[in-house]
Amino acid sequence: MSYRRAGITVWHPASLVSTWFGAGLLPKGPGTWGSAAALPFAWIIMDAGGPVSLLAATLACFAVGWWASSVYVRRTGAEDPSEVVIDEVAGQWLVLLAAPLDPLSYLMGFALFRAFDIWKPWPVGWADRRIGGGLGIMVDDILAGFYGLGLLVLFNHLRS
Repeated sequence: MSYRRAGITVWHPASLVSTWFGAGLLPKGPGTWGSAAALPFAWIIMDAGGPVSLLAATLACFAVGWWASSVYVRRTGAEDPSEVVIDEVAGQWLVLLAAPLDPLSYLMGFALFRAFDIWKPWPVGWADRRIGGGLGIMVDDILAGFYGLGLLVLFNHLRS
């Protein structure tokens, strides 16, 4: 695992959390790696405690991610470093609240989140451009997660 930023070590707690234990340091498409690395954790949390546990984990991930990404950007001087993927983890988990424990639903939830995170429809793009620091890093992915969650709920409703 190579490290690309001055001002913080790979083993700093804020770095470990921000990069989701190094997933954001993988080459090409760190956001996709971060979202993919979130999937097995969501599955385990959902299997153990259902959607309430995954919602609690999402909220905790948002709070811890806000702290970690704030420390990360302050120490590195970067505005929205690509290797920070804790925001993808929180947004991905939000979408998966509507996903039953089956691989197809998780694949659909993954694709929906990535699509809205990349496309950034309003207000996702607005939040991405206007809100700075650790909060800004986290908020746009949560908003993208709400879009994905809404479409996954609709898909599940139409499928049943």
